[in-house]
Amino acid sequence: MPHKMLKLSTLAILVAGASQASAAVYDIQQVNENSTLVDQPYPVQSDRALTYVSTGIESSGSDASCFTTDCTNNTYKVTGQALRGSQGKPLEETVAYNANEQHVNDESSLWNYCSRNLGYETCEDWAKREFFGIGYTDKQEWEQPGLGGLQKKSASWVNKKDGYSSNSQGLVDGTPVTTFASDSAKYDGSQKDNLGSFFNDSAEKSIDSTVNGVVGDFVYGITSSALFKNSHGNPRAFDKRGFVNAGGNDVSLDPVAKDAGPLVSNMGQTQANAGVLFNDQLLVVGSSAYSPSFYVEKANGKIYKDGDKLPNAKDILNTGTPTLEFSRFETCAKDSSTDLYANWECQFSTFANEAAFWLVDANGDIKSGSISTGTGTERDGLAVIYRDKEDVSFQASAKSVALNKATNLPVAVGYSTGVVDSDYYAMQAAYFTADNADLTSWKRTFVPGLPIERDNREFTYTIANAVNNQSMIVGDAKGNGEKPLRAYVYKIGDSSVQFLDKLAPKLFFKNSNSHASAVNNHDQVVGWVDTTNGTKVERKHRAFTYIAGDDAQEPFASKEAWLLDDLVNGAPGANQYRIINATGINDAGVISATALFCDGGYDNTSQNAYCGGGNKVEKYVSVKLTPINGAKASDIIKRADQEDEPVKRSGGSLGILALTALGFIGFRRRK
Repeated sequence: MPHKMLKLSTLAILVAGASQASAAVYDIQQVNENSTLVDQPYPVQSDRALTYVSTGIESSGSDASCFTTDCTNNTYKVTGQALRGSQGKPLEETVAYNANEQHVNDESSLWNYCSRNLGYETCEDWAKREFFGIGYTDKQEWEQPGLGGLQKKSASWVNKKDGYSSNSQGLVDGTPVTTFASDSAKYDGSQKDNLGSFFNDSAEKSIDSTVNGVVGDFVYGITSSALFKNSHGNPRAFDKRGFVNAGGNDVSLDPVAKDAGPLVSNMGQTQANAGVLFNDQLLVVGSSAYSPSFYVEKANGKIYKDGDKLPNAKDILNTGTPTLEFSRFETCAKDSSTDLYANWECQFSTFANEAAFWLVDANGDIKSGSISTGTGTERDGLAVIYRDKEDVSFQASAKSVALNKATNLPVAVGYSTGVVDSDYYAMQAAYFTADNADLTSWKRTFVPGLPIERDNREFTYTIANAVNNQSMIVGDAKGNGEKPLRAYVYKIGDSSVQFLDKLAPKLFFKNSNSHASAVNNHDQVVGWVDTTNGTKVERKHRAFTYIAGDDAQEPFASKEAWLLDDLVNGAPGANQYRIINATGINDAGVISATALFCDGGYDNTSQNAYCGGGNKVEKYVSVKLTPINGAKASDIIKRADQEDEPVKRSGGSLGILALTALGFIGFRRRK
């Protein structure tokens, strides 16, 4: 009949929306937004909203599950980061984009990386955004750059007027965290006297940071050095360092390698990725530089060097002066008498990194060590720079740590370098088990079932992202080009990993990208997965949870997966959010996540609803999902997909692009 124009997809949306009163198994709460980045001096787009992302959730200790106990007023803290623009080289990665060759240092190399590893048709825009910043003006990038970007940080050495404005800020429950890097007295390298003074006498305006965790009274994460000023230029003491705030004791996690030389001890990078209480101290794990990765002289006199790790000055400044010379770059590594903070070249130093740990007590006293085996210029029997392919180097990192339930000893997971068929230094998912409570000996084991062979190179790198106290590991495996990033689960002792696109194919469709962020001690996994199936473009993501264990708890079933948007569907205010990435989950079941927020609510409750009409604006926010006491499986109401648009809209747009295939934030550029 002519007047019956309502389509079935529209009817499904309306019916679902009318039955939401008693639905939902999680409540959703937006985290406070108190970042001071909005006060930073930026020459462009000062009114643009900050991006808030979560990084994790505070441990719940021995607390009961919130599905059986009322946790409405829980105080579990969400850690996170506020971003002003694109990062260029993400602070949270040991090597940018997990590209072992470490050549991502200018716009061209970003473009090449995107084309080779992501396969986008929009790689030109992606590269410009990461290099010049979000909102750059096309064809006028140098005159009208955007927010953030690698170019500004690389050029800060010669930028006498503006220096560098902070682009990322670590947060706990939305409140900024101050680290040791804000106090000049806490820089303790042997060449600290050569640094000079803080640029414009303000450290906070040039520091980038992120918070990765809260354990008891400890807060930990990663920070850049502040920008300094001396007679030669504007140096940083180092590019990134792990930090721990232990009450009033804010400490730096220095490189753990002994006698590694002044470049490593002064400028070498470290990362604090994860932590757990161990014998009343914080055991924090991460990565630590142990050797330069652009110049190494072997005992037999053989020299390995890679000039491509030093960019061309014109690519950074759009002018030929001053120059960047590899001969001066070499001296940063080979001459121990070099003033590291007198040469711009030293600021571009790259490193071979090992998995490492630091034990920090309440007074800020530290005991540290290597999780990798081997000493000197080798780790695990592998040379710093691979002899047949001098642009790659040894890389290892610990991304997560838990205390094994049976032994009460630490198990760390991450990745380590392995040689494959004598032509490839692969970063491969690995777990590291401590042999004793003194942590003086660790055993490395590669996660099985992730082949990287010459004849069938299914993956170019693999990573273990998280582990629980029952030795359940979750991680990712990535192939080149259009090959997807694939999330997996693995129980130590099993013969092989299991990929989520095989375990839950209804949600993880073939060739979908997926990322497993975290797993709690009940084997509940969280992360993100593609929800659109396109090629050569950044796809839209949504957060998921998956029950990897055999003992499921109401409202969940074992070996099943759900989108978190479906699990909050019907909760108060839930239609203002679309959850794009879950970053952490504690044993009480509370989840930290990043979401798109539409003030006033999306047009309807469907998954792909528009944030349209009026002056509605969509932005990134950090959220906390709390289980609803007594929730049942029948409370889960799946959102409609909205294949057809149910309402003609007059404004707004389909959500801002979510996270890219490697988890970085994508924005549309200004036209």
